[in-house]
Amino acid sequence: MGRSKLHALARSLTLMASVGAPCLAHAADLLPPPPPPPMPAPVDVGGGWYLRGDVGVGAAEFEKVSTNLGVTGAALPAGYTITDRHQDDQFFAGAGVGYQFNSFLRGDITGEYRGGGNLHYVERFPLNGGTGIDTNTGKFRSIVTMANGYIDLGTWWCLTPYIGGGVGAAFNQISSYQDVGAGTAAGGFGTALSKNTTSFAWAAQAGVTYDVTPNFKVDVGYRYLNMGHAKTGPVTCVNDPTCSVATYKVSELTSHDVKIGLRYLIGGVAAAPLPSLAPAYEPGPLVRKY
Repeated sequence: MGRSKLHALARSLTLMASVGAPCLAHAADLLPPPPPPPMPAPVDVGGGWYLRGDVGVGAAEFEKVSTNLGVTGAALPAGYTITDRHQDDQFFAGAGVGYQFNSFLRGDITGEYRGGGNLHYVERFPLNGGTGIDTNTGKFRSIVTMANGYIDLGTWWCLTPYIGGGVGAAFNQISSYQDVGAGTAAGGFGTALSKNTTSFAWAAQAGVTYDVTPNFKVDVGYRYLNMGHAKTGPVTCVNDPTCSVATYKVSELTSHDVKIGLRYLIGGVAAAPLPSLAPAYEPGPLVRKY
């Protein structure tokens, strides 16, 4: 009885080994599974686009003033000069949109309003055996649009110095113009209506940017701005019917600007989309030939 049980147990073990052996051989012949696919890189949602805003003040000046004698066509008298040219300081505020192409090159398009900067100059000319004096004043304001390019020179301790330049247009206006006589021209008084003039504008600038965060930057800089020229309307003399109705052209309107601005990089780095949930590839059995 005991011997028959041992025979039965041996037959059972032999049967189990014969059934399991092919499975073990198949498992041993399989290649290891491939590594999981790498996670996608983060995506820059806003690209390199940024918004900016600036405010500042400018030490404004103009190079020269020219005039004609209007409808009379007469020549300017010998000894006619323009002196005491002066322009008040300006203030300005602007905004724009730009693009950061890479770590060292960016560009933007800006528009700004410039106020203040009233014009002053004096005309001196021989009149009635003496010297006639006309004191001229006018309000000056401008809207300046520019396409600018910048080169960032590297970043150290969150500070990035840069240089740049721009070209565009200045929409200049002279208003509230007055011509007040003195000397032998005492009593003379003239006014001119507002006059708008469009002129070519250009700028050169330099400054430094401070990175408050990767997306938020503070910009402090200097700019030399040339706003071209502006013209007055015809000057009408209030108490002189023979007035020449002269017009004036103010040329080389420039400003040395100091400005502070903010730049905000739109978007930023965000999580990438999830990888595909397609089933992983299962390699077939490795067939060995002996």
